[in-house]
Amino acid sequence: MTEKFKIDDVAKECGLTKRTLRYYEEIGLLSPPERSEGGIRLYTREHIDRLKRIINARDVLGFSLQELQRYVAITEELENHRKGYRELSDEAEKKQKLMEIEPVVKNQLDIIERKLEKMIQMRDEIRQFYHRVQEAIVRINGQTDKENG
Repeated sequence: MTEKFKIDDVAKECGLTKRTLRYYEEIGLLSPPERSEGGIRLYTREHIDRLKRIINARDVLGFSLQELQRYVAITEELENHRKGYRELSDEAEKKQKLMEIEPVVKNQLDIIERKLEKMIQMRDEIRQFYHRVQEAIVRINGQTDKENG
């Protein structure tokens, strides 16, 4: 039997609020969990793993909700392809499945590459500003030393 988790447990493990979990379910980022007879949401380990991937995409890659929805859709498509691929034994069918999955993987990689480029650009801008601040501090310290000397 699959272990089930209540919303409090999932929220605590993932570092999210119960409200966020319900919202992610509402907008389709998280599939609705089964419910107990009393209507309590019963999450699986799969739900928790998915949430952790979503949190990583949100926090590490800085994805917006819309980007998260697209990322989750692509991830699900990849997982479905992966499951289908494993079940195939015919080499021609395996090749066909790989040909189908290649653009999906490329699409996901492109999304991450665009994010990375933006992050590098932001880092470079902040680095330049940081260097200007450091130079200004050195200049002011030099002037202060002359005035005090």
